[in-house]
Amino acid sequence: MTTSALQTGHVALNVTDLARSTAFYRQVFGFETLGEQTEGERRFAFLGRDGALVLTLWQQSDGAFPTDRPGLHHLSFQVPDLEAVRRHEAVLRDLGVKFAYDGVVPHGEGASSGGVFFTDPDGIRLEIYAPTGAETAAAPVQGAPTCGFF
Repeated sequence: MTTSALQTGHVALNVTDLARSTAFYRQVFGFETLGEQTEGERRFAFLGRDGALVLTLWQQSDGAFPTDRPGLHHLSFQVPDLEAVRRHEAVLRDLGVKFAYDGVVPHGEGASSGGVFFTDPDGIRLEIYAPTGAETAAAPVQGAPTCGFF
């Protein structure tokens, strides 16, 4: 068995309000809706880019994302550069999103990679980062990765 062709496929998230979450992910990430069912008891949306599935949303939850339970820690999206991170940050600020840290931060002390850390409408922790360019910002967490403890 070879794992050289193994890569992450799409990610699926449980949400409390499909319309709200679909609008959020479309606005923040520019996803297109590839398919959806918005009526009845089984509501879902397939979101992606250029016809490729990236994220599925399933309306089958109540409450907020429980960060104190085993499971998803956070979902991270890479963009080409820090300018792209800042463009996403501006959209997020316009939406009134809650950030874990103020602005762009590096992934750790001395790291070049970094980005913004925030939550979606259901409290799911998200990150948008660039592989380089964040080395001049101060790391908000000492002795551990920034993305690990927010």
